[in-house]
Amino acid sequence: MFAARAAWLALTGLVAACSAGSTPLADGTRADWSHWRGRPIVLNYWAEWCAPCRHEIPELNALHRERAETGTVVLGVNYDGITGDRLTALLDRMGIEFPVLVDDPMHRWDYARPEVLPTTVIVGRDGAVQEILVGPQTRDSIRAVLEGDGPDSRLPDSPPDTRGERV
Repeated sequence: MFAARAAWLALTGLVAACSAGSTPLADGTRADWSHWRGRPIVLNYWAEWCAPCRHEIPELNALHRERAETGTVVLGVNYDGITGDRLTALLDRMGIEFPVLVDDPMHRWDYARPEVLPTTVIVGRDGAVQEILVGPQTRDSIRAVLEGDGPDSRLPDSPPDTRGERV
């Protein structure tokens, strides 16, 4: 009985921590998830060794600069899990202007860790994953998904598009 209660309390604590209010950013600050509630979120997985990721960064920077007009939140996730001074130096070298999360948020939205880079996860205003885009994107391709003007999502049993577009 005691073990079952302890396990329940541990699970409850884990769930509360996963939905907790803040997340660490690469610049050493913390961001409150509730600040972004009701806003579309663009989560981009990138790595230094990924050439398409490096080409995509200016597009994401442009989208980030438009946030005052659009309300869109652009967040990066370093695929290799680099942290601390190494990560901040890498962000400077690569010219990344948008916030980068220290912790991978995949458990927050219950999707699998990307296997191909770059991968961009679009979270809608309702807080649910709207699209997962594999391959390099442009500001316009991301805007099309955010505005609902992109092509329809593939059915779950459809084969992936290997040209780096929607899957």
